[in-house]
Amino acid sequence: MLSENAEDASEALERVLATVGEFRRSLVLVPIRDGGILAGDQGGLRWIYAFTDEDTLTAFAQARGEGGEWEFRRVYGARLLDETLAEIGVPCGVAVDVGSQGAFLLPPAQGIVPGHVAVTEDSDRDSDQGASS
Repeated sequence: MLSENAEDASEALERVLATVGEFRRSLVLVPIRDGGILAGDQGGLRWIYAFTDEDTLTAFAQARGEGGEWEFRRVYGARLLDETLAEIGVPCGVAVDVGSQGAFLLPPAQGIVPGHVAVTEDSDRDSDQGASS
């Protein structure tokens, strides 16, 4: 039983790493709103929105009631993860194709995002201490 769980965990890790690798190699569309990249905050984390094609971005914009013509930048996923998130300075992940059936999250976890924007035990303690001051 334990070896089956280890195999399942190993397979899951391989799928996650494959997804992250594919994202890093792909050009994605990052919406620009009010002079900056579009992001949302949920549960104390910031999420940058990214889309794999214009149709999915347009559907998201229309679902928000904001029309379908949004300015966007095309960037490689690697640049988004390594450079853009690094500039944000708070725990931040990427929400890909939000509102579609193919949506997925790249959470602010070590190995996915730069260390200083990843959620760690230390960042959890820091936020707890900040809440008590």
